[in-house]
Amino acid sequence: MEQAQRERLGLENNSRKDDAGTGGGARLENVACNLCGSGRHTPVYEMPDRRFFREEFFTVVECNQCGLGFVNPRPAAAEMQKYYPREYYQNPPTTSHHHYLKRRFTAQAAYLEELGHDGGRKKLLDVGCANGEFPRFMATRGWNVEGVEVSESSQRITDFRVYTEEFQNIPLNEPAYDAVTAWAVLEHVHDPMAYFRKASRLLKQGGLFVFLVPNFGSVASRHLFCEDIPRHLYFFTRETVRQYLEKTGFTLEKEDNGRKIYKLAPNNWLAFMVRTRLLGKKYSFGDVPLTSKEYRRVHHLQSGIAAALKYAAYSPASVMDRMLWPVIETAQILRKSYGVSTYVARRGLTKKH
Repeated sequence: MEQAQRERLGLENNSRKDDAGTGGGARLENVACNLCGSGRHTPVYEMPDRRFFREEFFTVVECNQCGLGFVNPRPAAAEMQKYYPREYYQNPPTTSHHHYLKRRFTAQAAYLEELGHDGGRKKLLDVGCANGEFPRFMATRGWNVEGVEVSESSQRITDFRVYTEEFQNIPLNEPAYDAVTAWAVLEHVHDPMAYFRKASRLLKQGGLFVFLVPNFGSVASRHLFCEDIPRHLYFFTRETVRQYLEKTGFTLEKEDNGRKIYKLAPNNWLAFMVRTRLLGKKYSFGDVPLTSKEYRRVHHLQSGIAAALKYAAYSPASVMDRMLWPVIETAQILRKSYGVSTYVARRGLTKKH
Protein backbone atom coordinates (compact mmCIF):
# COMPACT_ATOMS: atom_id res chain seq x y z
CA MET A 1 0.00 0.00 0.00
CA GLU A 2 1.29 3.44 -0.90
CA GLN A 3 2.70 5.31 2.09
CA ALA A 4 0.76 8.49 1.34
CA GLN A 5 -2.48 6.54 1.02
CA ARG A 6 -1.94 4.79 4.34
CA GLU A 7 -1.27 8.10 6.09
CA ARG A 8 -4.39 9.74 4.64
CA LEU A 9 -6.47 6.71 5.61
CA GLY A 10 -5.19 6.85 9.16
CA LEU A 11 -3.79 3.35 8.79
CA GLU A 12 -0.27 4.06 9.95
CA ASN A 13 0.70 2.07 13.02
CA ASN A 14 1.23 5.09 15.24
CA SER A 15 -1.02 4.05 18.08
CA ARG A 16 0.59 0.91 19.48
CA LYS A 17 0.20 0.25 23.17
CA ASP A 18 1.95 2.96 25.15
CA ASP A 19 3.39 2.82 28.65
CA ALA A 20 -0.07 3.30 30.16
CA GLY A 21 -1.36 0.18 28.38
CA THR A 22 -3.51 2.00 25.85
CA GLY A 23 -3.88 1.98 22.09
CA GLY A 24 -5.45 5.09 20.57
CA GLY A 25 -6.94 6.01 23.95
CA ALA A 26 -8.45 2.59 24.77
CA ARG A 27 -7.31 0.76 27.90
CA LEU A 28 -5.93 -2.62 26.87
CA GLU A 29 -5.60 -5.79 28.92
CA ASN A 30 -3.51 -8.93 28.46
CA VAL A 31 -5.40 -12.20 28.89
CA ALA A 32 -4.74 -15.93 29.08
CA CYS A 33 -6.47 -18.40 26.76
CA ASN A 34 -10.20 -18.55 27.47
CA LEU A 35 -10.43 -22.23 26.56
CA CYS A 36 -7.46 -23.90 28.27
CA GLY A 37 -6.04 -21.16 30.51
CA SER A 38 -2.59 -21.20 28.95
CA GLY A 39 -0.58 -17.99 29.01
CA ARG A 40 1.59 -19.05 26.06
CA HIS A 41 0.62 -17.87 22.61
CA THR A 42 2.09 -16.86 19.25
CA PRO A 43 1.26 -13.68 17.27
CA VAL A 44 -0.55 -14.41 14.00
CA TYR A 45 -1.17 -10.95 12.55
CA GLU A 46 -1.67 -7.28 13.38
CA MET A 47 -4.27 -4.94 11.89
CA PRO A 48 -6.28 -1.80 12.70
CA ASP A 49 -9.95 -1.21 13.32
CA ARG A 50 -10.75 -0.43 9.69
CA ARG A 51 -14.37 0.59 10.31
CA PHE A 52 -14.33 3.29 12.97
CA PHE A 53 -10.88 3.87 14.53
CA ARG A 54 -8.31 3.30 11.81
CA GLU A 55 -5.49 4.66 13.96
CA GLU A 56 -5.83 1.82 16.50
CA PHE A 57 -3.93 -1.42 15.83
CA PHE A 58 -4.48 -4.81 17.50
CA THR A 59 -2.69 -8.17 17.51
CA VAL A 60 -4.37 -11.54 16.96
CA VAL A 61 -2.60 -14.45 18.67
CA GLU A 62 -3.00 -18.24 18.71
CA CYS A 63 -2.82 -20.30 21.89
CA ASN A 64 0.19 -22.61 21.77
CA GLN A 65 -1.68 -25.31 23.70
CA CYS A 66 -5.19 -25.54 22.23
CA GLY A 67 -5.13 -23.38 19.08
CA LEU A 68 -7.78 -20.82 20.08
CA GLY A 69 -7.32 -17.47 18.32
CA PHE A 70 -7.92 -14.20 20.16
CA VAL A 71 -7.04 -10.50 20.27
CA ASN A 72 -4.31 -9.89 22.85
CA PRO A 73 -3.92 -7.38 24.33
CA ARG A 74 -7.53 -6.34 23.88
CA PRO A 75 -9.77 -3.42 24.92
CA ALA A 76 -11.17 -3.91 28.41
CA ALA A 77 -14.90 -4.68 28.60
CA ALA A 78 -15.65 -1.17 29.85
CA GLU A 79 -14.02 0.25 26.71
CA MET A 80 -16.02 -1.74 24.15
CA GLN A 81 -19.09 0.47 23.80
CA LYS A 82 -17.12 3.02 21.79
CA TYR A 83 -16.39 0.38 19.15
CA TYR A 84 -20.14 -0.12 18.60
CA PRO A 85 -21.45 3.32 17.56
CA ARG A 86 -25.06 3.65 16.52
CA GLU A 87 -24.23 3.32 12.82
CA TYR A 88 -22.94 -0.21 13.51
CA TYR A 89 -26.58 -1.30 14.00
CA GLN A 90 -28.14 0.71 11.20
CA ASN A 91 -29.21 -1.12 8.05
CA PRO A 92 -30.76 0.49 4.98
CA PRO A 93 -34.56 -0.08 4.93
CA THR A 94 -34.50 -1.22 1.31
CA THR A 95 -36.51 -3.95 -0.40
CA SER A 96 -33.33 -5.88 -1.22
CA HIS A 97 -32.24 -5.76 2.43
CA HIS A 98 -35.61 -7.13 3.58
CA HIS A 99 -35.32 -9.96 1.05
CA TYR A 100 -31.81 -10.69 2.32
CA LEU A 101 -33.05 -10.86 5.93
CA LYS A 102 -35.88 -13.21 4.98
CA ARG A 103 -33.47 -15.58 3.23
CA ARG A 104 -31.04 -15.44 6.14
CA PHE A 105 -33.67 -15.98 8.82
CA THR A 106 -35.18 -18.88 6.87
CA ALA A 107 -31.74 -20.53 6.79
CA GLN A 108 -31.28 -19.91 10.51
CA ALA A 109 -34.72 -21.27 11.36
CA ALA A 110 -33.96 -24.51 9.50
CA TYR A 111 -31.41 -25.45 12.16
CA LEU A 112 -34.08 -25.30 14.84
CA GLU A 113 -36.19 -27.84 12.99
CA GLU A 114 -33.78 -30.42 14.41
CA LEU A 115 -36.01 -30.25 17.50
CA GLY A 116 -38.95 -31.72 15.62
CA HIS A 117 -42.63 -30.98 16.25
CA ASP A 118 -44.32 -32.41 19.32
CA GLY A 119 -47.39 -30.18 19.26
CA GLY A 120 -46.22 -27.70 21.90
CA ARG A 121 -44.84 -24.21 21.40
CA LYS A 122 -41.06 -24.12 21.63
CA LYS A 123 -39.20 -21.43 23.53
CA LEU A 124 -36.21 -19.62 22.03
CA LEU A 125 -33.60 -17.34 23.55
CA ASP A 126 -31.67 -15.39 20.89
CA VAL A 127 -28.40 -14.08 22.32
CA GLY A 128 -27.23 -10.89 20.65
CA CYS A 129 -30.65 -10.20 19.17
CA ALA A 130 -29.64 -6.65 18.07
CA ASN A 131 -32.85 -4.94 16.91
CA GLY A 132 -34.95 -8.09 17.34
CA GLU A 133 -35.57 -9.15 13.75
CA PHE A 134 -34.78 -12.87 14.11
CA PRO A 135 -36.88 -13.47 17.26
CA ARG A 136 -39.79 -11.71 15.54
CA PHE A 137 -39.34 -13.97 12.53
CA MET A 138 -39.43 -17.05 14.80
CA ALA A 139 -42.52 -15.71 16.57
CA THR A 140 -44.34 -15.81 13.22
CA ARG A 141 -43.44 -19.52 13.13
CA GLY A 142 -45.11 -20.21 16.43
CA TRP A 143 -42.19 -19.87 18.83
CA ASN A 144 -42.22 -18.10 22.17
CA VAL A 145 -39.23 -15.79 21.93
CA GLU A 146 -36.93 -13.83 24.21
CA GLY A 147 -33.64 -12.09 23.57
CA VAL A 148 -30.40 -10.82 25.06
CA GLU A 149 -28.86 -7.54 23.88
CA VAL A 150 -26.40 -5.43 25.84
CA SER A 151 -25.70 -2.65 23.36
CA GLU A 152 -27.03 0.78 24.19
CA SER A 153 -26.92 1.65 20.48
CA SER A 154 -29.45 -0.94 19.30
CA GLN A 155 -33.13 -0.07 18.94
CA ARG A 156 -35.36 -0.40 22.01
CA ILE A 157 -37.47 -3.57 21.87
CA THR A 158 -40.92 -3.63 23.50
CA ASP A 159 -42.77 -6.51 21.79
CA PHE A 160 -40.93 -9.35 23.55
CA ARG A 161 -38.74 -9.77 26.62
CA VAL A 162 -35.12 -8.72 26.24
CA TYR A 163 -32.43 -9.08 28.88
CA THR A 164 -29.94 -6.21 28.78
CA GLU A 165 -27.26 -7.84 30.95
CA GLU A 166 -24.38 -9.88 29.61
CA PHE A 167 -25.72 -13.35 28.82
CA GLN A 168 -23.90 -15.04 31.71
CA ASN A 169 -25.43 -12.52 34.14
CA ILE A 170 -29.12 -12.76 33.24
CA PRO A 171 -31.20 -13.75 36.31
CA LEU A 172 -31.99 -17.31 35.16
CA ASN A 173 -30.14 -20.52 35.98
CA GLU A 174 -32.71 -23.27 35.37
CA PRO A 175 -33.53 -25.13 32.15
CA ALA A 176 -36.15 -22.94 30.48
CA TYR A 177 -35.49 -22.98 26.73
CA ASP A 178 -35.75 -25.47 23.89
CA ALA A 179 -33.16 -23.57 21.87
CA VAL A 180 -30.52 -20.91 22.41
CA THR A 181 -29.07 -19.20 19.34
CA ALA A 182 -26.03 -16.96 18.96
CA TRP A 183 -25.53 -15.79 15.39
CA ALA A 184 -22.06 -14.22 15.04
CA VAL A 185 -21.96 -13.42 18.76
CA LEU A 186 -19.32 -15.55 20.48
CA GLU A 187 -16.47 -13.89 18.61
CA HIS A 188 -17.55 -10.55 20.12
CA VAL A 189 -17.61 -11.44 23.82
CA HIS A 190 -14.89 -11.22 26.46
CA ASP A 191 -15.62 -14.66 27.97
CA PRO A 192 -16.91 -17.26 25.48
CA MET A 193 -16.61 -20.05 28.07
CA ALA A 194 -19.13 -18.26 30.30
CA TYR A 195 -21.57 -18.16 27.36
CA PHE A 196 -21.22 -21.89 26.68
CA ARG A 197 -21.78 -22.64 30.38
CA LYS A 198 -24.82 -20.37 30.61
CA ALA A 199 -26.38 -21.89 27.49
CA SER A 200 -25.89 -25.34 29.02
CA ARG A 201 -27.66 -24.29 32.23
CA LEU A 202 -30.61 -22.67 30.46
CA LEU A 203 -31.37 -25.41 27.94
CA LYS A 204 -33.75 -28.27 28.59
CA GLN A 205 -32.45 -31.82 28.17
CA GLY A 206 -32.04 -32.38 24.46
CA GLY A 207 -32.26 -28.67 23.71
CA LEU A 208 -30.16 -27.10 20.97
CA PHE A 209 -27.41 -24.51 21.11
CA VAL A 210 -26.97 -23.17 17.58
CA PHE A 211 -24.22 -20.67 16.91
CA LEU A 212 -22.19 -19.19 14.08
CA VAL A 213 -18.54 -18.18 14.52
CA PRO A 214 -15.49 -17.32 12.38
CA ASN A 215 -13.49 -20.28 11.12
CA PHE A 216 -9.92 -19.62 12.23
CA GLY A 217 -8.77 -22.44 9.99
CA SER A 218 -9.80 -20.45 6.90
CA VAL A 219 -7.56 -18.26 4.78
CA ALA A 220 -10.00 -15.34 5.15
CA SER A 221 -9.96 -15.39 8.96
CA ARG A 222 -6.32 -16.29 9.49
CA HIS A 223 -4.43 -14.58 6.67
CA LEU A 224 -6.48 -12.00 4.74
CA PHE A 225 -7.28 -9.43 7.47
CA CYS A 226 -11.02 -9.92 6.94
CA GLU A 227 -12.02 -10.04 10.62
CA ASP A 228 -13.81 -7.08 12.19
CA ILE A 229 -11.12 -6.25 14.75
CA PRO A 230 -11.53 -5.32 17.64
CA ARG A 231 -15.26 -6.15 17.68
CA HIS A 232 -14.20 -9.70 16.87
CA LEU A 233 -12.14 -10.85 19.85
CA TYR A 234 -12.13 -14.67 19.46
CA PHE A 235 -11.62 -17.01 16.51
CA PHE A 236 -12.59 -20.68 16.51
CA THR A 237 -11.78 -23.92 14.72
CA ARG A 238 -13.83 -27.12 14.74
CA GLU A 239 -11.43 -28.55 17.32
CA THR A 240 -11.65 -25.59 19.70
CA VAL A 241 -15.45 -25.58 19.37
CA ARG A 242 -15.49 -29.31 20.18
CA GLN A 243 -13.44 -28.65 23.32
CA TYR A 244 -15.77 -25.87 24.47
CA LEU A 245 -18.77 -28.15 23.98
CA GLU A 246 -17.21 -31.11 25.78
CA LYS A 247 -16.33 -28.94 28.77
CA THR A 248 -19.91 -27.65 29.08
CA GLY A 249 -22.10 -30.73 28.60
CA PHE A 250 -22.90 -30.53 24.89
CA THR A 251 -22.61 -32.99 22.04
CA LEU A 252 -21.72 -31.60 18.62
CA GLU A 253 -24.32 -32.80 16.14
CA LYS A 254 -23.65 -30.76 13.03
CA GLU A 255 -21.22 -28.33 11.46
CA ASP A 256 -22.05 -26.29 8.35
CA ASN A 257 -19.16 -24.44 6.77
CA GLY A 258 -20.57 -21.96 4.27
CA ARG A 259 -22.09 -18.60 3.39
CA LYS A 260 -25.86 -19.05 3.53
CA ILE A 261 -26.21 -17.01 6.75
CA TYR A 262 -23.19 -14.70 6.92
CA LYS A 263 -20.25 -14.30 4.58
CA LEU A 264 -16.54 -13.93 5.21
CA ALA A 265 -15.38 -13.67 1.62
CA PRO A 266 -11.72 -14.35 0.77
CA ASN A 267 -10.93 -10.75 -0.14
CA ASN A 268 -7.47 -10.40 -1.73
CA TRP A 269 -6.96 -14.16 -1.93
CA LEU A 270 -5.16 -13.71 -5.25
CA ALA A 271 -2.74 -11.09 -3.88
CA PHE A 272 -2.07 -13.32 -0.88
CA MET A 273 -1.33 -16.36 -3.04
CA VAL A 274 0.95 -14.44 -5.39
CA ARG A 275 2.95 -12.91 -2.55
CA THR A 276 3.25 -16.03 -0.39
CA ARG A 277 3.32 -18.87 -2.93
CA LEU A 278 5.00 -17.28 -5.95
CA LEU A 279 7.24 -14.69 -4.31
CA GLY A 280 7.83 -16.55 -1.05
CA LYS A 281 7.20 -13.43 1.03
CA LYS A 282 5.11 -12.75 4.13
CA TYR A 283 1.69 -11.14 3.58
CA SER A 284 1.14 -8.37 6.14
CA PHE A 285 -1.54 -5.73 6.54
CA GLY A 286 0.66 -3.21 4.70
CA ASP A 287 0.36 -5.41 1.59
CA VAL A 288 -3.44 -5.28 1.54
CA PRO A 289 -4.72 -3.12 -1.36
CA LEU A 290 -7.16 -0.35 -0.63
CA THR A 291 -10.79 -1.28 -1.06
CA SER A 292 -12.60 0.58 -3.83
CA LYS A 293 -14.36 2.69 -1.20
CA GLU A 294 -11.07 3.58 0.49
CA TYR A 295 -9.53 4.38 -2.89
CA ARG A 296 -12.36 6.78 -3.78
CA ARG A 297 -12.02 8.50 -0.42
CA VAL A 298 -8.26 8.92 -0.78
CA HIS A 299 -8.56 10.34 -4.30
CA HIS A 300 -11.79 12.29 -3.71
CA LEU A 301 -13.71 10.37 -6.38
CA GLN A 302 -17.43 9.85 -6.81
CA SER A 303 -18.75 6.34 -7.37
CA GLY A 304 -19.09 5.60 -11.07
CA ILE A 305 -17.46 4.17 -14.17
CA ALA A 306 -14.50 6.57 -14.12
CA ALA A 307 -13.71 5.71 -10.50
CA ALA A 308 -14.07 1.98 -11.24
CA LEU A 309 -11.60 2.21 -14.12
CA LYS A 310 -9.09 4.12 -12.01
CA TYR A 311 -9.41 1.53 -9.25
CA ALA A 312 -8.87 -1.29 -11.75
CA ALA A 313 -5.68 0.43 -12.91
CA TYR A 314 -4.55 0.87 -9.29
CA SER A 315 -5.18 -2.76 -8.29
CA PRO A 316 -5.96 -5.10 -11.20
CA ALA A 317 -5.39 -8.05 -8.86
CA SER A 318 -8.35 -6.90 -6.73
CA VAL A 319 -10.61 -6.85 -9.79
CA MET A 320 -9.46 -10.32 -10.86
CA ASP A 321 -9.82 -11.50 -7.27
CA ARG A 322 -13.46 -10.40 -7.18
CA MET A 323 -14.14 -12.24 -10.44
CA LEU A 324 -12.68 -15.43 -8.94
CA TRP A 325 -14.73 -15.27 -5.72
CA PRO A 326 -17.48 -17.72 -6.82
CA VAL A 327 -14.93 -20.38 -7.73
CA ILE A 328 -12.75 -19.81 -4.66
CA GLU A 329 -15.71 -19.78 -2.26
CA THR A 330 -17.22 -22.93 -3.76
CA ALA A 331 -13.89 -24.75 -3.43
CA GLN A 332 -13.52 -23.59 0.18
CA ILE A 333 -17.01 -24.73 1.11
CA LEU A 334 -16.37 -28.16 -0.42
CA ARG A 335 -13.14 -28.41 1.61
CA LYS A 336 -14.82 -27.03 4.75
CA SER A 337 -12.36 -24.15 4.79
CA TYR A 338 -14.73 -21.20 4.30
CA GLY A 339 -14.50 -18.21 6.65
CA VAL A 340 -17.50 -18.97 8.91
CA SER A 341 -19.11 -22.10 10.36
CA THR A 342 -22.47 -22.81 11.99
CA TYR A 343 -22.59 -25.43 14.75
CA VAL A 344 -25.55 -27.33 16.17
CA ALA A 345 -24.95 -28.80 19.64
CA ARG A 346 -27.39 -30.78 21.77
CA ARG A 347 -27.59 -30.55 25.55
CA GLY A 348 -27.27 -33.64 27.69
CA LEU A 349 -27.65 -36.48 25.21
CA THR A 350 -25.14 -39.05 24.02
CA LYS A 351 -24.46 -38.80 20.33
CA LYS A 352 -25.80 -41.68 18.25
CA HIS A 353 -23.32 -43.37 15.94
